Amino acid sequence: MSFTCFTGGRIVTSTGQFDADILVENGTIVAVGSFPQLDTDSIELVDCTGKYVLPGGVDVHTHLDSPLMGTTTADDFESGTIAAACGGTTTIVDFAMQPTGVRLTDALDTHLAKAQGKAVIDYGMHMCITDLYDGATQEFGEIAQAGVSSFKVFMAYRGTLMLHDGQLYDVLRAASGVGSQVCVHAENGDVIDRIAADLVAAGKTGPGTHEIARPPATEVEAVERAIRIGRMADAPLYFVHLSTAGAVEAVAAAQGRDWPVAAETCTHYLTLDRELYDQPGFEPAKVVLTPPLRTREHRDALWSGLSAGTLSVVSSDHCPFCFADKERLAGADFRSIPNGGPGVEHRMSVVYGKGVAQGRITLEKFVALTSTIPAQQFGLHPRKGHIAPGADADLVLLDPDGTTTITAATQNQAVDYTPYEGWSLPGSFDAVYSRGELVARRGRYVGKAGRGRFLHRATR
Repeated sequence: MSFTCFTGGRIVTSTGQFDADILVENGTIVAVGSFPQLDTDSIELVDCTGKYVLPGGVDVHTHLDSPLMGTTTADDFESGTIAAACGGTTTIVDFAMQPTGVRLTDALDTHLAKAQGKAVIDYGMHMCITDLYDGATQEFGEIAQAGVSSFKVFMAYRGTLMLHDGQLYDVLRAASGVGSQVCVHAENGDVIDRIAADLVAAGKTGPGTHEIARPPATEVEAVERAIRIGRMADAPLYFVHLSTAGAVEAVAAAQGRDWPVAAETCTHYLTLDRELYDQPGFEPAKVVLTPPLRTREHRDALWSGLSAGTLSVVSSDHCPFCFADKERLAGADFRSIPNGGPGVEHRMSVVYGKGVAQGRITLEKFVALTSTIPAQQFGLHPRKGHIAPGADADLVLLDPDGTTTITAATQNQAVDYTPYEGWSLPGSFDAVYSRGELVARRGRYVGKAGRGRFLHRATR
């Protein structure tokens, strides 16, 4: 037997704070409280004095080793999960992309194989549906039984990723029938394509034009339409990466009717402004994301949505492409630039520094948004996102007096830039434990290679 006691820290959960010790046996929490009678000669002690002890972060939106827009994301499951661990995240849920013409089960097996022996933290999978061939929905039950209890669909990118409304209805109905939920990328892709074509015809081809081609209304309309289709299918919905005030209002209205609608936003939508698209040269390509960054009024609405509970998760949408590759693949206009950016390593630090430290959210809300609710939403709770007997000992020691400086030169993400370059944020993650094992210390990975385990997630 292997025992560890985390002692002297202040435990923070999604519901409160208290001073207690945490006793861990073989990677699992066995008790939380005061243990004056422990035989300290036979137990490893971890001194947490002056630190907050939080459940490890749960990031339910990453794209590792993923083929997208003619290339592959820069982080594989080794570098991506190392970066996650160094940033306080101990669990991810990645997206298994379905290439055109490939069966869903085969695509899932291929993506699972990419993670095996490489991931250093525990991981689950969502199944992306981009080609709804005859009989595809009949595989949903098998996929759910394999522990992948969520699917993703796109309402944009016609011809490559997008499903039409009837297919969205079919996916929602079939997924709900096997106890799974559907994650929706909500943008009106057809309107975006028309706007983009007009812009290019007018000679507006630079990377900053990406934002102009995707006005807020294209997200809001798609969110409202998806909610209506979800009601027709009698199925729950989860919206990924919402960026607009109107989308928050639409989700709040649905929740006010007790409809099963949940939604996330992402670190970059909370903290970065659309003015980055006005930079000279090719610099705006660093924030060619979908949906694009918005103005302050939308950021304020997102923070309000988090405080009110309308938005319940902050994810990273870590979809990393090197700046050099974006430039190489850009071609004649902005439509060819791979859409996505890095963020898994800095999600926790940015939300703490810009949220908790600036008084926008409480520390308990921070834990809820970055750990507990993501785990609950996607069938990982109470094993993950929780500090209580029976939970995995995924623990983060947060030093409120520390400082985190973000630079591309020192990050663990396998990309040549970060949109948070030069940021200095209050708070630092002193140590990160995954299943009781120390995996990161002050931003450096110190754990074993390939130690991550696949998480079989429960259906709803």
